Amino acid sequence: MKIVGIVQARMGATRLPNKMMLCLHGYPVVEWVFKRVSQASTLDALIFALPTTAADDLLADYLTGLGATVARGSETDVLSRFHSAANAAEATAVVRVCADNPLVSATEIDRLVGFYRQGGHRYAYNHIPKGNSYPNGLGAEIASMELLDGLHREATSTKHREHIFSYLWDQLEKGDHPPGTIDPSDKRLAHPELSLDLDTMDDYRRLLALDLYPEMSAIEIVNAALHIKHGTLNGTKFS
Repeated sequence: MKIVGIVQARMGATRLPNKMMLCLHGYPVVEWVFKRVSQASTLDALIFALPTTAADDLLADYLTGLGATVARGSETDVLSRFHSAANAAEATAVVRVCADNPLVSATEIDRLVGFYRQGGHRYAYNHIPKGNSYPNGLGAEIASMELLDGLHREATSTKHREHIFSYLWDQLEKGDHPPGTIDPSDKRLAHPELSLDLDTMDDYRRLLALDLYPEMSAIEIVNAALHIKHGTLNGTKFS
């Protein structure tokens, strides 16, 4: 089994343009993702899947300078971009990490991969608190290459091509092939009320308010978030 981590990233986010290169406690957001995912011991390769647009050339150059592997593809057909990167890497399973999650935890990626290796699921996740008690933004998603091949063949609508697993989730809503998910093994991480992703300027302000550095453990990050959870920043609650 060859497990390949693929980070989906771009500069052209609608709600927070150029967020991949925003400075977060001394490093661009995309470098946080690279540093933190690179620590996962269960990944056989790590690829950043970027659009071929000129606006993303800077991002590609920066990542290459860090030593990251970069693959380029369609900006709008994200499923095709992702599938192409996985095929080129000869993956048998893919771990999807969204670059909107700069605090993603390598240990929680490894825990997800371990769960997947036990068998029984074509797709599993721990990146969102849906059926589990994880905070939003610490984990990832994993799927078999066979499943990804099927999604690439069958998903035809713009909605399903823009979001890699949205077609799958629509099928899951019908009861097909239930996904796998897990709770944190360390109960100190069990805070589904926390959101640690980066989607808007308010999210960015909240992350700037935390005392963070790239090598922090998942528990240290959750504790930092809990420390200000009941406070406000510019009138916006952290959680």
